[in-house]
Order: sequence, then structure tokens, then C-alpha cells
Amino acid sequence: MTKEPSEEQIYEEARKRVKDKKRFYGGLVTYAVVNAVLVVIWALSGRGYPWFLWPLGIWGVFVLGDFLRMFVFEQGSDDEAIKKEVEKMKKGKQ
Repeated sequence: MTKEPSEEQIYEEARKRVKDKKRFYGGLVTYAVVNAVLVVIWALSGRGYPWFLWPLGIWGVFVLGDFLRMFVFEQGSDDEAIKKEVEKMKKGKQ
């Protein structure tokens, strides 16, 4: 049998997730603002080669990676993974 996490452990995990999500959203806002400024600079400078696409694309890959890590491939504790496997096994037997 698995040991249930204590209330303190649950609170700490939730606190960590909230902190990570706030960091992600702050980074996302920074990404949007900085890249909007770069586009405006490009537009005001005569609209030559679209150089702003380089920082937008490279930085965007990192933002996408953070998004996938935070919301798609959430890293839970081993206890959570074990609980999910137990539930899958129970559903398979019924």
C-alpha cells in the first residue's frame, strides 16, 4: 500500500505549483510585451528584413517548452503516479 501524503506535503506541492504558474504567466507577459516592442521598432525602422522573428521564434520555443512542462506534462509526485496506475488497474478488472 502507498502512504497518503500529509496535509503539509499537499500544501507544499500546491504552493510550489502556484509559484511555478505565476512565474510562467509573468514570463509569458514579458515575452508578449518585449516582442511587441520589437515588432514596433521593426515597423518604425522601414520594414526591411523581419529580424524580429528570430528572437520571437527562439524565445517562443522556450515559452512553449515551459507551457508543455507546466500544463501538458505535469510532473507530479510518485504518489500521484502510483494512484493513477492503481485506478487504471482497478478499472481494468471491473
